[in-house]
Amino acid sequence: MDVLSDLLDGVRARGALFQRTAMSGPWSLRFAGGSPLTLATMLRGRAWIVPDDGEPVPVGTGDIAIMRGRAPYTVADDPATPPQVVVESADYCTPSYEDGPRAEPEDSALLLSGAYTGRGEISERLLLALPEYLVIPADGRRPLFDLLVGEMATDRPGQQVMRDRLLDLMLLSTLRTWFDRSEANAPPWYRASRDPVVGHALRLLHADPARPWTVAGLAAESGVSRAAFARRFTAQVGEPPMAYLAAWRIGLAADLLRDTDATVGSIARRVGYANTFALSVAFKRLRGITPTQHRGTAPSPELGT
Repeated sequence: MDVLSDLLDGVRARGALFQRTAMSGPWSLRFAGGSPLTLATMLRGRAWIVPDDGEPVPVGTGDIAIMRGRAPYTVADDPATPPQVVVESADYCTPSYEDGPRAEPEDSALLLSGAYTGRGEISERLLLALPEYLVIPADGRRPLFDLLVGEMATDRPGQQVMRDRLLDLMLLSTLRTWFDRSEANAPPWYRASRDPVVGHALRLLHADPARPWTVAGLAAESGVSRAAFARRFTAQVGEPPMAYLAAWRIGLAADLLRDTDATVGSIARRVGYANTFALSVAFKRLRGITPTQHRGTAPSPELGT
């Protein structure tokens, strides 16, 4: 499995929250935060994403914006427009159209956003690979928009599952496009995945992270000498092979601690450590806390808590 597939494999929306908002005149929506990841697009008009701590980011019609993290932010027609409405998690809803769609003025701006609702849906390892805010210009993803908009305009059996999967597809498509952009400053491991030697080693590590890998073993599997492999891997990825493997194992363990009730010992063996003690030492060295402390501080499943 390649690194990006490994990261994206755990993306599973469950009861994702959606909001479609029409706005006229000067407008500004303050999103109170709480979601680990939110996607938004302007179906009509233009907007700015205004972080509390950072530069405003423009969003054009059809562009997809991704907001990572639970910090509040503002979406407005102009960065200078003060917030008029605060959007809490309870304000996310899908309107019922039993009597037909509500009229929306043709000159109004139209915002569509979808939020993942909590733990277990987005890998921590994926979140750590993303900037807080990114925008991908409009391209050929329009069919996904049309499907999602259509699902929001009617009430049909299985609708929530359909919306969840469409949100997942929009996220996966957007991230793959973003990682391929030269200006994205993609993580070193993504760029290194194209290298025939280092990319092969990365696929081996991700296919079986619990295997007792050594630099010599990876070099032999990759068809180069140990010294040449170590130099090439470190130059491409930015850290030595065993340091990369340790960080990846701890990332896997962090997800399992957050998303499952498995014992620390069983998680340790699953990610390549002999026992609870070995995992705890490595976890504290890289994260500064123990596995048990990490599990105790993980966000609850509900949005905004």
